[in-house]
Amino acid sequence: MTSSLSRFRRAVCDREFLVTAEVMPPKGGDPSHMLEMAHKLKGRVHAVNITDGSRAVLRMSSLAAAVLLHQQGIEPIYQLACRDRNVIALQADLMGAQALGVQNVLALTGDPVQAGDHPQAKRVFNLESVRLLRLIGGLNQGLDFNEKKLPDGALNLFAGGAVDPQCPSWSGLERRFERKLAAGAQFFQSQLISDFARLDKFMTQIASKGDKPVLAGIFLLKSAKNAKFINRRVPGVNIPQSTIDRLAAAENPLQEGVKIAAEQVQQARNLCQGVHLMAVKREDLIPDILDLAGVGAIG
Repeated sequence: MTSSLSRFRRAVCDREFLVTAEVMPPKGGDPSHMLEMAHKLKGRVHAVNITDGSRAVLRMSSLAAAVLLHQQGIEPIYQLACRDRNVIALQADLMGAQALGVQNVLALTGDPVQAGDHPQAKRVFNLESVRLLRLIGGLNQGLDFNEKKLPDGALNLFAGGAVDPQCPSWSGLERRFERKLAAGAQFFQSQLISDFARLDKFMTQIASKGDKPVLAGIFLLKSAKNAKFINRRVPGVNIPQSTIDRLAAAENPLQEGVKIAAEQVQQARNLCQGVHLMAVKREDLIPDILDLAGVGAIG
């Protein structure tokens, strides 16, 4: 069992500018591509998020994938969604994460089953993200969901939550953020940010009430078509037409997307405590984004 603080947890405590990135587990039994992408992030990010059935699409267990990264010396943030597990399974997986050296957990409710590739699957939702955060807090105190003592030791997990500063309901956003703070969230990673004025307002009016870091979600746009697709399919996101036009006019749209992402990292650096980079299937370009943004290697 790991007792020392994770690199990411130390960086949060030391108030460093935080950098995380996201990789998807494989859809099959061969993790080589995932590991290759994650290795390209080594030394450039504090931790690598492992998604858990993102968009309700079948992929390898996020816990197994996180352990594979940990074994390679790459610090994971293990995403755990409530959609597919009851309270027994959630606790069992969290105990397993602790025993296998995975310390960082992002507590999620989970995307709707209807959005994914197994729409006939049964939804569980025994808990949602706020109650999952409370559950992790209890396990860290040595108590299970029924408030019974764990005879084989408390956990020591570092739990965070997701946040969407572009949520159309300002009061709902504030209420949910405050509930996650009260439930024990130690950090927040945001959904894709396209409106940095809205992020500024969120940081000033809501996040400032807590003392936990917020990492702005930065997404690598690969083309104008990709940006239009995201506008259609991702709720709450409105990539500006000026950005779409810029991608459409570029001789190399992918490289233009790297430049746009780097500019957004610089914007976020002036507003919040970190960035969470998402470059689906092109995680190898994240170091280029960081270089262009002037964000150096992680010590």
